[in-house]
Amino acid sequence: MRMHSSLTDLKVLIRGGGEMASGIAHRLFRSHLRVAITEVAAPLAVRRAVSFCEAVWDGVCTVEGLTGRRVQTAAEFDPVIDRGEIPVLVDPELGCLDSWRPHVLIDATVAKRNLGTHRDMAELVIGFGPGFTAGADVDLVVETNRGHDLGRLIFTGAAEPNTGVPGTTAGYTLERVLRAPAAGVFEAAAEIGDPVEPGQVVARVGGDPVTVQIPGVLRGLLRSGVPVKPGLKAGDVDPRGERRTCFTISEKARALGGSALEAILMRCNS
Repeated sequence: MRMHSSLTDLKVLIRGGGEMASGIAHRLFRSHLRVAITEVAAPLAVRRAVSFCEAVWDGVCTVEGLTGRRVQTAAEFDPVIDRGEIPVLVDPELGCLDSWRPHVLIDATVAKRNLGTHRDMAELVIGFGPGFTAGADVDLVVETNRGHDLGRLIFTGAAEPNTGVPGTTAGYTLERVLRAPAAGVFEAAAEIGDPVEPGQVVARVGGDPVTVQIPGVLRGLLRSGVPVKPGLKAGDVDPRGERRTCFTISEKARALGGSALEAILMRCNS
């Protein structure tokens, strides 16, 4: 069934404004779809330089030349989109559904579980990663696990379960990830894009240091002043040492954006 007569009028609501969701939003908006994002009141993003959720904190942010702007109500969605920007609304319960009525709902929170998304929220509902079942709570699922099936559309069943192991970059996996050593307030001691060496302290939680294990560049780091729990992902080191990649959308996020576009076009043209 054809979902909508004009792609340029098609409304897409994306649940989540982190790294992966932002890559999806960027690709869909550049394809001239009408994209809006919902977020929680205090989003935590490691790759802040490429996450539209930063607009919640700062009012406005830019990802690869595209502006995200915080709005107060869904009534502001269309005027902001018409100005060539992506609106970002604090609305974790998706109260904007009744007023804006999106044709497509994408859950890209990548929370590894379903936070309440279900099929009757829009004409097409897409879940990214584990936690969703195509044909049950969502219309289709997109595989987010790195490897041969990354970005594959799943029409029946679920994505691969979470492995708990980050993707390999230059031979490193777990060593790349920085985690909060204790509960408390996170205070950064370095900036995204900075070169780092093993043993270097890039942040503190209370009196406990967050140290780097491998050489490279600081690809991501939580913002100062946010509360954290022990073990929370707080940073990411890229051992390839290319500063440019810290400020651009990753190949994984870009691929997932292509998968979202494929799913929408399939429904619109069927």
